[in-house]
Amino acid sequence: MSQNNANLLEIAKQIERSANVGIGYAFSVDKLKNEKCFLNEQEDIIGFTARKITVEFDRLNLFYSIPKQALVKPPESESGYVPDILLLNRTNLVNEPLWQKQSTVTQAASIPLIIEVVSTNWRDDYLTKLRDYEEIGIPEYWIIDYLGLGGVRYIGSPKQPTISIYLLIEGEYQVQQFKDNEKIISPTFPELNLTAQQIFQAGNI
Repeated sequence: MSQNNANLLEIAKQIERSANVGIGYAFSVDKLKNEKCFLNEQEDIIGFTARKITVEFDRLNLFYSIPKQALVKPPESESGYVPDILLLNRTNLVNEPLWQKQSTVTQAASIPLIIEVVSTNWRDDYLTKLRDYEEIGIPEYWIIDYLGLGGVRYIGSPKQPTISIYLLIEGEYQVQQFKDNEKIISPTFPELNLTAQQIFQAGNI
């Protein structure tokens, strides 16, 4: 548990005790516990996937990195995104005007791959970010929907855990999806030995 989550949980417990175990406060504690589990699963999946990607670009001796926190800024936008996993091509960072001072990238040449792990605000990943990443020209974008939260029009019916890989083809994203024990196919890492189920199971460790 992170220190922030631990603090929030302890505060909620104290409020609950001082309110003589009121129903509303008991609900708040349960909600915090559920959110903690949800966040832990996300972090496990992000960490597992980032580790597999790192092993692969190290093996290929590519000058890539995955920063702990960096911003991806669409053109003509005042704000940007901090992706769950951002793969940087470090050879192009010299051409990024905002990198040194703001840890911000704006050029597709700097971003071979972005990965987002879906949370309850799934529309951000399937709509807003998809549009903006396509506009930047990012060649490969993964959406890891390990709980099957996305809309039916994105992951089909019945809903189930799905990894959607969007590839930029002639300026537009085309999607290929992977479920269960299907092997991930990634043009960025064509020899990557990883299945959808391995990624989903990382959240259950």
